[in-house]
Amino acid sequence: METPNPAVDRPGLPGGETLVIMQRVRSAARAAAVACALLATSGCGGVLYAAYAGGAAAKLEQAKEVGAEERAPYEYYFALEHMTKAQEEASQGDYGDAADLAQVAEEYADKAIRLAREAHRGAGR
Repeated sequence: METPNPAVDRPGLPGGETLVIMQRVRSAARAAAVACALLATSGCGGVLYAAYAGGAAAKLEQAKEVGAEERAPYEYYFALEHMTKAQEEASQGDYGDAADLAQVAEEYADKAIRLAREAHRGAGR
C-alpha cells in the first residue's frame, strides 16, 4: 500500500486525484500566460479574451470541485457572474471588457479555492 503524501493527497479526493487536478490547472494557467504575453502586444482582443477566459474557466471548475459554492459562496459566485458577463461582452464583440472581466473572474475563483480549502481544513476533515 502506498504511503499518503499530505502535500499531494487531500482528504475527500481519491489519492493522487488532487495532483492531477493541480497539474491540469497549472498547464492551463501556463498556456494562458504564454498566450497573454504573446498577444498583449498584437491587438487581438478576441484571442486575448480567449486566453483569459480559459484560465478563469479552469479556476472556476477547480473551485467547484473543492466545494467553494458552499465554503466560499461570495467569491465563487462573484467569479461566476464575472465570467458570465465576460462571455456576454465577448459575444457582442467587446473583447477588451470581456478580457478584464475574465481576469477578475480568475482572481476571485483563486480566492474561492483558497478559502474553500481553508474552511475544509478548519472543519477537521
